[in-house]
Amino acid sequence: MAEILCSTGALIGKGNHRDYHILEKLAGKLACDGYEFMMYSSWYGEWERLADDLEGLGLYMPVLHCDKRIGEAVSQGEDVAEESSEAMEKFRVNCALARRIGAKALVLHLWGGMASDQHFDNNMQAYPRLRDVAEGYGLDLLVENVVCNRENPMRHLVRLAEVYPQAHFVWDTKMAAFHQEETLLYREDYAWLWQQGHIRHYHVNDYDGGYMDWGSLHGDVKPIGAGHIDFDAFFQYIHRIGYDGSFTVEATAFNAEGVVDTEMLNGCFARIRAGLNR
Repeated sequence: MAEILCSTGALIGKGNHRDYHILEKLAGKLACDGYEFMMYSSWYGEWERLADDLEGLGLYMPVLHCDKRIGEAVSQGEDVAEESSEAMEKFRVNCALARRIGAKALVLHLWGGMASDQHFDNNMQAYPRLRDVAEGYGLDLLVENVVCNRENPMRHLVRLAEVYPQAHFVWDTKMAAFHQEETLLYREDYAWLWQQGHIRHYHVNDYDGGYMDWGSLHGDVKPIGAGHIDFDAFFQYIHRIGYDGSFTVEATAFNAEGVVDTEMLNGCFARIRAGLNR
């Protein structure tokens, strides 16, 4: 049966000082099935205490979203091998945290930052090492279709799957829409990506900008219905392929003061359930 998760990144941010303890009081107000825990780079110095506290909450967290700066470091280029080494060490911390909180899957931005996909060969070379580390912790590594500033995410996912047939992915509706790729999965020529089990998870977020509209991308993550993505078509696709795995809502729910709009998030969860149950 499909699981609807809430990203903790939708709840925890600068407005509430990235205080992960708020999960305890918010959990009873959110109608989700569990959480995708978002790791922030500011937590490395206290990650073991973080793990202890999260274990104590007893919340279901089947997915951990890795620190986004890991992929950014991998993307820098061959002249910063030291930074790439540091990225691998930080990745191991992400894996250890994921195992501590009971996660079974890791979401990874394999490329990112200003460098983005401009040195994609580096990202390709790093992928098997990252996957081996993740598998050593009993985790399924899921590469996200992160936005690009040189090529497009679908091209990179296809190349990864062709070179590494066991590669697994998470498909983000917003990221896809940024590149006007949101309907590619519905096409027969890309059906092999789900038929062969490459896509294991979905991020369900809206987008209200145009093609590669960086100004729209860098605002808050939009809830379902706040943009122009055709979610009726998306759920028709989900029904057609018989997918019954997990979905994560990442819509930014906290304001400048850190107050979380649980009603908005519950509306997103309800919209996904309606799409799955029709």
